[in-house]
Amino acid sequence: MRKIVEYFRHNDKKERDNRWIFASMLAGSILSLIASFVLSVEALELAKNPDAVLACSISVVLNCATVAAHPTAALFGFPNAFLGLIAEPVVITVAIAGLSGIKFGRKFMFAAQIGYSLGFIFAYYLLYTSYFVIGALCPWCLLVTLTTTLVWFAITRFNIRENNLYLPKKLQKKLHTFIERDYDKLVMWGLIAFVVLAIVAKYGGELFA
Repeated sequence: MRKIVEYFRHNDKKERDNRWIFASMLAGSILSLIASFVLSVEALELAKNPDAVLACSISVVLNCATVAAHPTAALFGFPNAFLGLIAEPVVITVAIAGLSGIKFGRKFMFAAQIGYSLGFIFAYYLLYTSYFVIGALCPWCLLVTLTTTLVWFAITRFNIRENNLYLPKKLQKKLHTFIERDYDKLVMWGLIAFVVLAIVAKYGGELFA
């Protein structure tokens, strides 16, 4: 335990920041992979038996089966969870490599930023649909949204700091100052808090009823 604490308290600020970034990516992607696996199994179960009772169908509001029955649960002709099974192992590999001190090329990280940004947008599109259209929330999907948020902010912080995004100099400088002051962390936790409060405000006591 002591060695782990010392690992994340490296004297060099940049190295310390890198370790937290890649550790956040690793933890988030592992949790997202687990959630994607569970959702994939449940999607197959529902395909065999549409009336199957799922463990994550806790209430009328927290109900995986209701969300899975909506067309947006398989936008590309197969369960959305399969995308997580494909993408998250890649993120896990990058995170482990980053923790090992491996340096990544600028083009690779730029491509990773684009790919994960699309995943970030997709996750919040599905959350929006669940919240406003379906009127039910999937607990495992909420976990994926949370972990996607953590990973997206981590990889974005790294890429801004390392100037991997091919941004105009003035914008790059402003964003670099922004993350140096840890404002990105404030935005991230603000976004998470906003989502939690929005869910509680709309559904309140119905969550577990």
